[in-house]
Amino acid sequence: MIIIESQILNSFTDVKFGFSGKYGLGKKSPHWFNISYSVGENKEEVNANRKAFLNELGLDYENLAWQKQIHSNRIKIVNKPGFQGENDALITTKRGIVISAFSADCTTIFLYEAKKKIIAAVHSGWRGTAKKILPKVLQLLSDKFNASKKNLFAFIAPAISQKNYEVGKDTASFFDDKYLIHLNNGKYLLDVSRINYDYLIDFGIPKKNIEFSKLCSFEADFLHSYRRDKQKSGRAIGVVSLI
Repeated sequence: MIIIESQILNSFTDVKFGFSGKYGLGKKSPHWFNISYSVGENKEEVNANRKAFLNELGLDYENLAWQKQIHSNRIKIVNKPGFQGENDALITTKRGIVISAFSADCTTIFLYEAKKKIIAAVHSGWRGTAKKILPKVLQLLSDKFNASKKNLFAFIAPAISQKNYEVGKDTASFFDDKYLIHLNNGKYLLDVSRINYDYLIDFGIPKKNIEFSKLCSFEADFLHSYRRDKQKSGRAIGVVSLI
């Protein structure tokens, strides 16, 4: 089983983090080691995959909290495990709850406030990035939980890289030109993860507190990629828990 770790998050003894890969339990095409109900795979198979992944991390499947991601800027504060409705960011202060975000190219960001003991999992594809879901999460952490910028730590998980993420003019129009490479065919290459990195910096989180994965989901065969595999793509899960 492939598990992507975060050096910065897993350096804390009271945090457990992991991000799943494409391969595990000997699962094969079309969806491989898939963690999401959204791709049409049998629910029991997905649950078995989720349980195996969490067990590998030493986490309890019964404590998993997940959401139906809708490319929004909606945030849910989690107080118990289970289905959390339609949102794109989960926050908890409850020890033992495993919050999650799914991805198959989209940027996901995982946060930990080391003094107040708060964690967050954020799904931010281009739509969520345009809607500034990550700045909204950061502001909520500050306003509601009195989170300190100097005590916030972040991991930007594997996602599609700019050179592999071609978008049209309509999508490109939401973003500053510095995040775009203009192509001769009237298309653009968009750097979604870099925008989210800059959101963290602009909020005031120190650079040393941010880990930015350079793995490209499109290029790395061991990661799920919808852009590469289309309908044959499964979904990865990133999880973080206070332990």
